[in-house]
Parts: sequence; C-alpha cells; structure tokens
Amino acid sequence: MPHMHLDTARVTWLHTPAPNLRSVARRIGVLLFDGFWLLGPGTVVEMFQTANELADSHAGEEPPYDVQFLSMEGGSVASSSLARIWTDRIDTRYGSGFDVLFIAGGYGAHAAARDERLLGWLRSVQMRTRAIETIGEGRLVLEAAGPTDHDALQAARYLGGVAAEAASSDRDECARSALMFIKRDLGAELARRVADRVMPGMAATWVPLQAEGGTLSVAEKIRAAARWMEANCDRQVSVADAAQVAAMSERNFLRRFKHEMHVTPSDYLLQVRLRIACNFLTETELPVDKIARRSGTGNGDRLAKIFRKRMALSPTEYRARSRVATEV
Repeated sequence: MPHMHLDTARVTWLHTPAPNLRSVARRIGVLLFDGFWLLGPGTVVEMFQTANELADSHAGEEPPYDVQFLSMEGGSVASSSLARIWTDRIDTRYGSGFDVLFIAGGYGAHAAARDERLLGWLRSVQMRTRAIETIGEGRLVLEAAGPTDHDALQAARYLGGVAAEAASSDRDECARSALMFIKRDLGAELARRVADRVMPGMAATWVPLQAEGGTLSVAEKIRAAARWMEANCDRQVSVADAAQVAAMSERNFLRRFKHEMHVTPSDYLLQVRLRIACNFLTETELPVDKIARRSGTGNGDRLAKIFRKRMALSPTEYRARSRVATEV
C-alpha cells in the first residue's frame, strides 16, 4: 500500500476558548484531496469517534465531537490505496471555523495549493479555527494560504530544532495528534481509554498515569517527562507538551528539569536521539538519512553536523569504527 509521509506541522490560533460545555459539539474537519494516505485521516476520525462512544453523554447532550470529511466539491474522494471516502463540500456552512481542522495530503494537494477558491476559503476559516494540523502534502496547501494577520498567532517552539519534515511517517503520529486534543477537551483518563481502544498498548506512553494514592513529587514528574521525551523522540517534541506531561508551567519545567537532570530538556533530548542513532549505525545497515528520521534528528545532513560537533567524526566514520571495535 502506498505510504505517504506524515507532516505534523501545527498552527495554533490563540483566542479565548469557548466554555467547556458538553452540550455543544466540537467541530473536527478533515480536508481530503485525491491520493490521500488513508490510514492517517482514518486514524484521526477513529480517535474522535471512539471518544464520542466512551464519553458519558447525558440525555439531550450531543456527543463531544462532530467529525466531518470535507473536500472541494464534495462526494467521493479516492485514497492512495484507491479506497474511496464520501465527503461534504466545503461551503458557507463551515464559515464559522473548526475546533481542529486536519488538512490531509495526496497528489491532489499540489493542484489545490494553486486553487484560489480553496485558498480563499481556508483563509476565511483559519481565523476562526483553534488549531490546524497537516498530514503529508497537506502542508503545501496551508503554506500556500499564507500567514494569517491574526495578532495572537503562536509560533510553536520545538526542542532540538527538528524540522517538520523529520516527523515520523507512521500511523502513530496521527493518533497522537488527535489524542492531544481529546486529552485537552475531555481529560487524561478518557484519553487513555481512547488510546487503549484504538492503539492498544500505547496509552501508558502517550498519557502517563499519576502516582497511586496521591500526586507525584517534582522529581517523579520530571522523570516521567523525561521518559515521555524518550518514547517520543522520533517526532516533534515541544516544551509545552513536555511541561504538560510534568503538569508544570513551561518556565518552571525548564528550571526544574535542569535541576533534576543536570542538563536542559533540549540537551537531554539530543543525547537520547544521538544514542538511538549510534545504536542504528552500529547494529543495522540502514542509510544515514533513514537513521536520522527514525532517531528524530531530521535528515542525514543535520545528523552529520551533530556528529561532527559532538563526536568529531561523521556518522559513517562512527559506523566504521564501531564495527572494527566489535570485531577485535
């Protein structure tokens, strides 16, 4: 089955959020183009629909999420595997924006990035959309729409300076992205149940448990955040996300992490990624570019720069030396 890279580029528009009322469903849009990667958007929808099933809605309340597949003209859209998804047509019904809008890629995204009708629609709704996530070539469409004039546009801060192109390309990324919003809206416990249902075995990594019988100490919170960073080092890791795992403000998290771990979060994450890259170089025949992606260091050129700065040799030189050392 054709596989499309997942790009987790994220744009978040900061404004006063709507009250957390379960009586009003949060609108989730998934914009599709021909040739989109089926597993990515499919996993996103599965996460939100599972949250609907597990949420304890009372009589007369709507489910927490209203999830809609969208396309330019509506109707059937073909995925990269030729499976077809029925979509609603983008029109004035969606002018009020979304809680989250996912823009999925596909070969059709290249033409869409030049379609002024689509770009105009996207510009009109993005000001009233809390968050926009892109999958694969969907980032081309968002980039073509251009920057917003919104004064409160938040620039995401990523640890280690890893570019969006370095994000993991597997189904997990879509699941984690959707789960982040479910946790924000409905709490960690329901998010864990969703993860257990959709991606068994991943809940403990994505939504860490609190300590039994009480709250965690500061040291335990920092170690939990460090473990989370290790488990997610192959993807973009933000200061905000790591601080959320530790249940701290970003400023306090940075200070306490340095105190407990004796390095900054960025340095810690880089050490983890370098250790993983070294293991791949020693134990596999994978090319350097693929090792860079799997270890979260971006691409081969970036990994080579890190190696030369930290170890005074290139990745291929490290591989050769480690092989000689093991043979002696």
